[in-house]
Amino acid sequence: MNSIASDRTVRDATRRLLRQLGLTTVFGNPGTTEVAFLTDWPDDFRYVLGLHESVVVAMADGYAQATRRPVLVNLHSAGGLGHGLGQVFNAARGHAPLIVMAGQQSRTLLRGDPFLGATDATAFPRPYVKWSCEPARPQDVPAAIARAYHVASQAPRGPVFISVPADDWDAEAGAPVAARPAIPGFGPDPAALAALARALHGSVRPGIVAGPGVDADGAVADLVALAERVGAGVWAAPVSPRCSFPEDHPLFLGFLDAEKRATAAALARHDLVVVIGAPAFTYHVYRGEAEVPLPPLFVVSDDEQVLARADTGPGIRATPLLALRALDEALGSAANGAPVRRARVTGRAAPPVLARPAGPADGMITAAEVYATLAELLPADAIVVEETPSHRSVLHDHLPITATDTGFLTTASGALGYGLPAAVGAALARPGRRVVAVLGDGSAMFGIQALWTAARERTPVTFVILDNTRYAAVRLLGEASGGTGIPGVDLGGLDFVALAQGMGCAARYVSEPAEVKGALAAALADDRPHLLHVRTDPAPPRMY
Repeated sequence: MNSIASDRTVRDATRRLLRQLGLTTVFGNPGTTEVAFLTDWPDDFRYVLGLHESVVVAMADGYAQATRRPVLVNLHSAGGLGHGLGQVFNAARGHAPLIVMAGQQSRTLLRGDPFLGATDATAFPRPYVKWSCEPARPQDVPAAIARAYHVASQAPRGPVFISVPADDWDAEAGAPVAARPAIPGFGPDPAALAALARALHGSVRPGIVAGPGVDADGAVADLVALAERVGAGVWAAPVSPRCSFPEDHPLFLGFLDAEKRATAAALARHDLVVVIGAPAFTYHVYRGEAEVPLPPLFVVSDDEQVLARADTGPGIRATPLLALRALDEALGSAANGAPVRRARVTGRAAPPVLARPAGPADGMITAAEVYATLAELLPADAIVVEETPSHRSVLHDHLPITATDTGFLTTASGALGYGLPAAVGAALARPGRRVVAVLGDGSAMFGIQALWTAARERTPVTFVILDNTRYAAVRLLGEASGGTGIPGVDLGGLDFVALAQGMGCAARYVSEPAEVKGALAAALADDRPHLLHVRTDPAPPRMY
């Protein structure tokens, strides 16, 4: 094993700090400006190589989401960072605590605008990083990494960026930098929480909107307990990238659409709504609607920007876990320990019975069949990673997510290319759990290189490609907004079996409905990464 005897160099001091911070798994794609950081790589560090920088960032995102811990991402100068920025944007929207570190040309060359030099490096990833730094001196590199760790992991979490000149690593180390414990979450203002408790006690038909922050904070069980205590129906926030309430629970009401009128109509049954761990609200489409009234809202979030831009209702700033536990105590105080009584809340209707599609699509596989079969075969603690924008509503109807600890991950921003590599990262983070990635053909091509990493790392991920030969979401939403004759949406001719096998993964083509269950069962039983290319109905249902 390569050993670091002392902090003789900045590289030595940094590696000692990374060990203390638990940052010994590094996702990266190196270049020449990273050679000095990587030289004599220690045996107790793990370098997970990805074949494109966007794939590297998305793998790290999946890993960070599944572990709820920061992770170090190693990219190459300006060009490499540029390739990864789409997924840095996604990490910002999904609050993934990534420490993105890119090489910079040597300080001795920077004044001459050198080859591979990053001009104004710290500005490049903004505004989609919480903090950005190029240390003033080589000796400041460890302190910058320590600060980056605490900024990334402090609520609201998110990516940060450090640019390190190549000749910094061999410079003489400065004073040692000691690792400090991660900064914990923060509780709510007692008076604001008391007002929420009183409002819940006075409510007859309360509702809760659960956002991704609940699962990210490990607070799903606490939210279930609150909903059961006050008899509140629970909605999933629009386009939530995580599941924060078990979808088979009697109090689960369904999924809010990313459209104002639909959201207002769904919430109209409630006389009070508590939004926790989510914006109020995230919208995707505008259909010329006038302002629509919402019931009284309380918004609980750790993000000051979410609270500031909410249109209505009091805001309570707190991390979800501490907010829920404090609210449980406040409810008892407000009622002097008396139980809260509610009229029975009716959950959403059971998913529809599957029927073979009629017309020209007859005999083709539908996404509903695939999702329903997965629901039958998946273990209860499986992690489902999804990136099929045109089939999201079908997933909601036929594959309920019931795991209460990172049971579901998807893109938070809509930037394609997240699902396939994020599944690899999640599998590396949670090796004891089955990971299934269900991906559209268009989405998969944005992160296809991650199949190579899956094979290299032997991650037991089942990749299911739903191939409808087009960017169906673009077509559906484009036509719904009045667009006609839209170019650039038709795909076809993609051979995912050949692509997967060429990168070392087992793969199979599935074209008949009778093959679906057997193919999925075989893939799920495989301890290797296994891809299924499923040819599906090219006419998915309306999105919203």
